Amino acid sequence: MPLVVFCGLPYSGKSRRAEELRGALAAEGRAVYVVDDALVLGTEDATVYGDSAREKALRGALRAAVERRLSRHDVVILDSLDYIKGFRYELYCLARAARTPLCLVYCVRPGGLSGGPRVADAVDHRGLNLSVSWRPRTEERGRPLAVGTPVLREPQAVDSVASGRTQAVVPKELEPEETGVPDLPAPVTSEFDTCGKRMVSTFYSPELMEALTLRFEAPDSRNRWDRPLFTLVGLEEPLPLAEIRAALFENQAPPPHQSTQSQPLASGSFLHQLDQVTSQVLAGLMEAQKRAVPGDLLKLPGTTEHLQFTRPLTMAELSRLRRQFISYTKMHPNNENLPQLANMFLQYLSQSLH
Repeated sequence: MPLVVFCGLPYSGKSRRAEELRGALAAEGRAVYVVDDALVLGTEDATVYGDSAREKALRGALRAAVERRLSRHDVVILDSLDYIKGFRYELYCLARAARTPLCLVYCVRPGGLSGGPRVADAVDHRGLNLSVSWRPRTEERGRPLAVGTPVLREPQAVDSVASGRTQAVVPKELEPEETGVPDLPAPVTSEFDTCGKRMVSTFYSPELMEALTLRFEAPDSRNRWDRPLFTLVGLEEPLPLAEIRAALFENQAPPPHQSTQSQPLASGSFLHQLDQVTSQVLAGLMEAQKRAVPGDLLKLPGTTEHLQFTRPLTMAELSRLRRQFISYTKMHPNNENLPQLANMFLQYLSQSLH
């Protein structure tokens, strides 16, 4: 069954979307397996993305876990950053080898397409729009606050981005629940699944978030390993379940590489007949061009096709084309083509000479 790859920066809602998709597919009676960092590492650990050696080992473990689960009977959901296009190509190769479709779900934070991590509790200088942080709020001692905890801010200078310029603004002291704007979702401190059974409380430092943003390779639907691609901005946008179902259960699997496939069965005399037929065509062509003038259509014995004669042809030139035709035909042997070998060779000569 298909493979669903989730891609995006931390705090973009990947785990919540993965749980939402898992619940929808499980409700239909399908077997669904979710592979994430916690399953491989045993616990959530954001520091692994700050160490290239540990991160490489993590990608290898994720790929192995997906490969073990991937089959024609189960749906596998990979819930991880998957920000390297080379890793996404490896997952595409796994799905292609398993003869199963796949799709990519790209989760984007609001405003994440135009820049790096958002500044926590940034205040617009025009006073109406309050930026929502996608990093956990912290107390003065650096400990994360629970969601919904009122925060008292001391007057301080912060940077706000307005009309493409960075301006320093000194906001007034904020009282609890008095922001002058409609109720907005609190800054994300963790990701909860829709059933409340699992909580991801991993904290990504601002430095690590900035590094991940710089290293992030956004998916491109023009790449075959990144399509079909579904982009979700924020958590308010509904999950396109109908489109995802169509991509997973109605699309065909990626075609396998020809080099990895077994050669079709052919009779033991196929190469002998191929050599004999092409030799007869060359002999008839050399004989027919002795009596032809440029512009004539040459009719050769054993063929229904015609070859337009434009200039005298040498045996060395025809032999080179014959070797090319034999090399190509040996790669695709088929007993059904035996009666048409002469016509196929004549068509090849016509296209190569003109």
